[in-house]
Amino acid sequence: MKSLYRLSLCSLFAAAVLGPLPVQAHPGHSHRTTDAKSQERTWIAASGAFRERGTFVMARDGQVQVRRADESLVTLPIELLQPEDQQWIERRMAEIRVIAEMRNLLYSDAKATPAVEGQIPDPLRFQEFLLAQRDPIKKGTEVGQGNAPEMAKAFEAFVKLKAIKTRWDDRYFYVESNGIPDHQMMVGITSWQQQVPLPQKYTGDNAWQIPLHPVPAKTPASTKDRFLRGAIAVAANGIPIFNPLNNRGDDAYQFGELDEFGGHCGRADDYHYHIAPVHLEKTVGKGLPIAYALDGYPIYGYEEPDGSKVKNLDALNGHKDAKGNYHYHATKTYPYLNGGFYGEVVERGGQVDPQPRAEPVRPDLRPLQGAKITDFKQTKPGSYLLTYDVRGKKGTVAYVLNDDGSARFTFTDTDGKSNSETYTPRRRGPGGGGGDDRRPPPPPPRPGEGRPGQGRPPRPGENRPQRPPRNEPPSTGESAAIPDSKLPKLVVTSSGIKADGNLPAEFTCDGDRSSPPIEWAGAPKETKFYALNLWHVAPGNDIKSYWLLYNIPASSGKIPKNVKDVGQLGLNDKNRREYDPMCSKGPGVKKYHVTVYALSSELKLSPDRANRAALLAAIKDVAIAEGTLTFQYERKK
Repeated sequence: MKSLYRLSLCSLFAAAVLGPLPVQAHPGHSHRTTDAKSQERTWIAASGAFRERGTFVMARDGQVQVRRADESLVTLPIELLQPEDQQWIERRMAEIRVIAEMRNLLYSDAKATPAVEGQIPDPLRFQEFLLAQRDPIKKGTEVGQGNAPEMAKAFEAFVKLKAIKTRWDDRYFYVESNGIPDHQMMVGITSWQQQVPLPQKYTGDNAWQIPLHPVPAKTPASTKDRFLRGAIAVAANGIPIFNPLNNRGDDAYQFGELDEFGGHCGRADDYHYHIAPVHLEKTVGKGLPIAYALDGYPIYGYEEPDGSKVKNLDALNGHKDAKGNYHYHATKTYPYLNGGFYGEVVERGGQVDPQPRAEPVRPDLRPLQGAKITDFKQTKPGSYLLTYDVRGKKGTVAYVLNDDGSARFTFTDTDGKSNSETYTPRRRGPGGGGGDDRRPPPPPPRPGEGRPGQGRPPRPGENRPQRPPRNEPPSTGESAAIPDSKLPKLVVTSSGIKADGNLPAEFTCDGDRSSPPIEWAGAPKETKFYALNLWHVAPGNDIKSYWLLYNIPASSGKIPKNVKDVGQLGLNDKNRREYDPMCSKGPGVKKYHVTVYALSSELKLSPDRANRAALLAAIKDVAIAEGTLTFQYERKK
């Protein structure tokens, strides 16, 4: 009787400390408890040197132990983590100390049996024990339809079709899928980056999760210049929906990047939508959402649930119904779906966090100019054929998915030349879902070949594909002059640079001497200003600076061609405050680089002294991210 009293008392204390105890969900959960899953987070170094996704295990002697999704353990120094993570650990350990005291109270009875004590040898196990006392639904037990949340109705049709699986706990609704829809894909794309649909493992701890109880944000966040990485919503068929703007900030639909259903594949060969999938209404049924935003609010089609006309949408493409419930709508013009987040979300690395990760199998290739995808089909289970057209000539990409996760590709270009390549799965790294801006590392060199990446399949119409301008330093010839930064990476691009990585003459001394347009994405939310430098490694590893801009406002994600009155102009190597167009006198192709820095504060640089050396010295303690775009130019004599 005494022990029962103590158990009741401890349960009351646990409720006060831990809050409402969660209920287990559908089969398919990890063996870890629901409470343990709620601890899963992305652990980030204050310097940006590392990111680890995992569940808290314990903290001791200045170290925190984290369990990854694959059940492996990693130990991280607490002092190196960002302040938010350090504070979370302090709160968590305070809770565990209270739980430990309750355990001591419960088992202070000398007659307690060793067998019972052995079931809870540490505070974490004791917490699980307390949770079990209040959990009316045991792990592995199906939750009845009567217990299903309202959100489940939108996904029910695809659950019945066995296209997806769903489950839920007291906080989140989880959607599992393989990332492949049952409709035609890829057909109609006229701006193709040579990706093809490959299945993804959006399952288990890598499933999509949607808040069951969304909370309105104090300041709603727009997606017009933010959240350019990863998904912003999940469709009713389990396919992620990305920002309608691609990672360059351009409308993906208007640029011809999407197929007839509003989707395409990212650089990890992950299929996703960029506009609202209104075609799903035929399956989910009238009056139900076609998707849910990652803030937990539903997205409906072009009409209200009752079939009436949509009126008075706000800047986020949403409004409240007669009962005061907020929801978004699909529209036929930008932003096409939720234009931001009415509810609270966490933004990390330019995307909503947490969200699943795509698993690339092969390196990404550069866009194929002039190609239009005319057909994509499954020729037999696990085998696929994509057909494209370039100026009336047909090319194909055939691939077979093997049981071991590898994929064999056969590329046949428009001249009828074929080449085959087999790729094996790559280890999934940290980071968010989706692949529009994910660039998998190149494969190692093969015997007799040169630098990494030369073992890729040929680009149709060429002997070997070449990569687009990369958001990283070049790997040959200049590595000694380019430091290996540990800062988080910005994605830097330019619509003014050709697909083959060459700079057009208009931006050189042989053209109209205009500065090129530059875009970037993925900046930390702490960014206050940007700085930009265009430079080149001359013979002898001397660095020449052509263009320097600093104190560019954080609201900017790009600068236009021949930019004027944005930020402050610094000095080039000719000691002039202007853009110095490239005018190479030596023979051969030259490489150039544009590096963009995200800064946590304004630079106090005098414009008449702001050269490259002064810039690098000034940003030493305030640079929080950077990215480099590499391109080339060969002057024609």
